[in-house]
Amino acid sequence: MDGEENQVSPQLKPHDLTKTVLSILFLLALMAASFWIMLPFLSALLWATMVVISTWPVMLGLQARLWGRRGLAATVMTLALLMVLIIPLGVAVGALVSHMDEIVGWAKAPEKLVLPQPPGWVEGLPVVGPKAANAWKVMTEAGPDGLAGKLKPYAGRILEWFAGKVGGLGGMVLQFLLIVIISAILYVNGETAAAGVRRFTHRLAGDRGDRAAVLAAGAIRGVAMGVVVTAVSQSVVAGIGLMLAAVPGMALLTSAILVLCLAQLGPMLIMIPAVVWKYQTGDAFGGTLLVVFALVSGTMDNFLRPVLIRKGADLPLLLIIAGVIGGMISMGIMGIFIGPVVLAVTHTLLNEWIHLDPSAE
Repeated sequence: MDGEENQVSPQLKPHDLTKTVLSILFLLALMAASFWIMLPFLSALLWATMVVISTWPVMLGLQARLWGRRGLAATVMTLALLMVLIIPLGVAVGALVSHMDEIVGWAKAPEKLVLPQPPGWVEGLPVVGPKAANAWKVMTEAGPDGLAGKLKPYAGRILEWFAGKVGGLGGMVLQFLLIVIISAILYVNGETAAAGVRRFTHRLAGDRGDRAAVLAAGAIRGVAMGVVVTAVSQSVVAGIGLMLAAVPGMALLTSAILVLCLAQLGPMLIMIPAVVWKYQTGDAFGGTLLVVFALVSGTMDNFLRPVLIRKGADLPLLLIIAGVIGGMISMGIMGIFIGPVVLAVTHTLLNEWIHLDPSAE
């Protein structure tokens, strides 16, 4: 009997329970403090990770051409990233500063704006035509003072929003510099960082965790190839069309098309009004030319995006698109990458669990 009692595992003593609880609380507090300290750098770290994972094959190819020297290849990639991020931002800031007087003048423009009589086609629009034409006539008859009263509150709000964004450009420049610096570090120590992530995920979920880490990297690369490259290609084609058709504000419209393409809305929200405006001004040749470029830019994603995504990750296209749109809505631009990664990892782990042989557990 005494031997059996000695074989019974001892119960947890009160002081052992206290020690365990305090250890867990200390670890949680340490994790919370670490997260709080790293919070200002979290966005830059996520962006740098996405950039490095997406461009890692390019860096390896560049390293092979530079006599296998990682430091030289990382330097070239960092300088290229610096030019891609900083130079356009510097040009944009310079353009804003140099045209600040004009921007302020646009906010005061409603006071001098005279609205002409509505064209005949406005009243012919289905459903909303008569109401729109009547509202247009009311503002025209009211003269500049009436129109200014309608537009001035909106102009003031837009100017206030714009001033706030311009005031935050310094923080944006600092954020871009952090992205470049962290990307340079990851380019140099990419294998070490990847090995650490894979060891951590293997510690959490064994072989499944390791496969999930590899899948997440493939999903990021697939999204970068399929979504970003496609959006840039569509924007370039649409921008060329706007330039050849001599549409005013071509650079601004092209930037808006890029944002719309990243959000999976396509370029037609900009191109169709531009086509209508060209025909309305009597430029039939420019309108027809713009129609051709609008059709090409609006349909090229149907065959370009699936090919590029398949090169980066062997995942269902519907899953990628749902992740991009859902991530964009819930988390902004960063969600374009995070959304598909979360759905891809969840899909893979769930699929493996469903098809797992119970006898193998």
